[in-house]
Amino acid sequence: MASIRGRLTVWYATALILSIAVFAVVLYFARRSATYQDLDRRIQSEADLTAGILAESYRARGVLVEKDTAGRPVLTQDVAAVLEVVPDFLLVTSRDGRLLFASPDARALTFAEFEQLNAITRPPPSPPTGSVPHLTGRFRIEPNGPTLHYIVRAVPDAGEQFGAIFAGANTQSAELRLEQLITTILIAFVVGVVPAIFVGRWIAGRALEPVDRMITEVREITDGRTLHRRLALPMERDELGRLAETLNQMMARLERSFAALRRFTADASHELKTPLTVVRAGVERAITRPEMPPETLATLEETLQEVNRMTELLDSLLTLARADEGRAELHREPVDLRQIIEEAGETGELLAEHAGVGIDIRLPSEPVVVSVDRSRVRQLALNLIENAVKYTPRGGQVSVELGNSNGRAVFTVADTGIGIAPGDLPHVFDRFWRADSARTRTSERAGTGLGLAICKWIAEAHGGTIEVQSRPGRGTTFTVGLPRG
Repeated sequence: MASIRGRLTVWYATALILSIAVFAVVLYFARRSATYQDLDRRIQSEADLTAGILAESYRARGVLVEKDTAGRPVLTQDVAAVLEVVPDFLLVTSRDGRLLFASPDARALTFAEFEQLNAITRPPPSPPTGSVPHLTGRFRIEPNGPTLHYIVRAVPDAGEQFGAIFAGANTQSAELRLEQLITTILIAFVVGVVPAIFVGRWIAGRALEPVDRMITEVREITDGRTLHRRLALPMERDELGRLAETLNQMMARLERSFAALRRFTADASHELKTPLTVVRAGVERAITRPEMPPETLATLEETLQEVNRMTELLDSLLTLARADEGRAELHREPVDLRQIIEEAGETGELLAEHAGVGIDIRLPSEPVVVSVDRSRVRQLALNLIENAVKYTPRGGQVSVELGNSNGRAVFTVADTGIGIAPGDLPHVFDRFWRADSARTRTSERAGTGLGLAICKWIAEAHGGTIEVQSRPGRGTTFTVGLPRG
């Protein structure tokens, strides 16, 4: 599961299902044990009832055994009629083991089955004085007969003519069928588990709702300029409240670190501009002296190039530092973007001619008026054109096009250079990121790595976007969209 809510729901449902299953199994065996105990009490009471009837009849009449038509000893008809109502399997035997009475259930057995049953009906051994002898057990009538829980009880109060009473009951009446257990579990699942899963998911969602809000708020803090934002602290001082407080403390530390870094960058850039200006002025004056040796002149020219590069780097750093602090103001005014692209294109044509690269600038016939900062947008366009020329081999082509799309002014800068590797595309707008030096012409110096970062800031500061598409060996296309409203 991708979310904690889903995992909590699965864990809750699994625990509930296991609990219901364990409860059902325990309930099944508990009921089964209780049913068997009821069965034992029933056959015990049947045996005691039969013994009581025989004892009372013996005290009232004395003789309870007579001969049937075949000459076999049987209970008298009136006593047998009373015992006919006793349920389950009931046998009454004489002291010599002959059968005197069999209940209807016992008479329903086959002869072989009946003989098995009669074989275990023997008087139990004599118990200690004062108690009635009896035996209990379980017996299966083979081959396919029922399994009986039984008790064999002596009849000491009915005279010498009785041996034992056998009282048994079919255990099937005490067994709980497996289908009943499964049905019970299914009913419990439908009635209990399914609603519990939905309730558990709702509870998990409510419990994790503050986490979702934290994720949304933290996700909106995308860079160092939004670190002043803080998470709302919940009323409860629980784990989520402590988490929000810890995140706020972390963002406060990050905000102080970013502020210190921006101040350092801005102060260092500002302080270094003056000495660099002095150095550049001195080098320029030295170069103009006619008596300067050629070796010294070449060194001074190299030094001047590095000073100019350092000055450009400091200007870029100062621009980004002010942008991060929100002090880089934009002086917006309605401007025809065709003029800005045309001015940047003229500079690009000079660079392209020197580099041996063709350049094609296509502008619409109708004005494209947008409220922008003229100098900043010109800087953006010029940076993109310079990059396109720099990364296009001699004989390649750079295309600049301005147009409209969905209420936005869109201009693109495309080249036929060797392109950017897919792994580098996410980093092209990062500060100080530069592509592999093999992508530039060997005669070109590497850039500062801040030009595209400035382009991104200019586009976003105007409410626009800047995107890049590139394929190695096929060239690169930068697309800038600016709102016209």
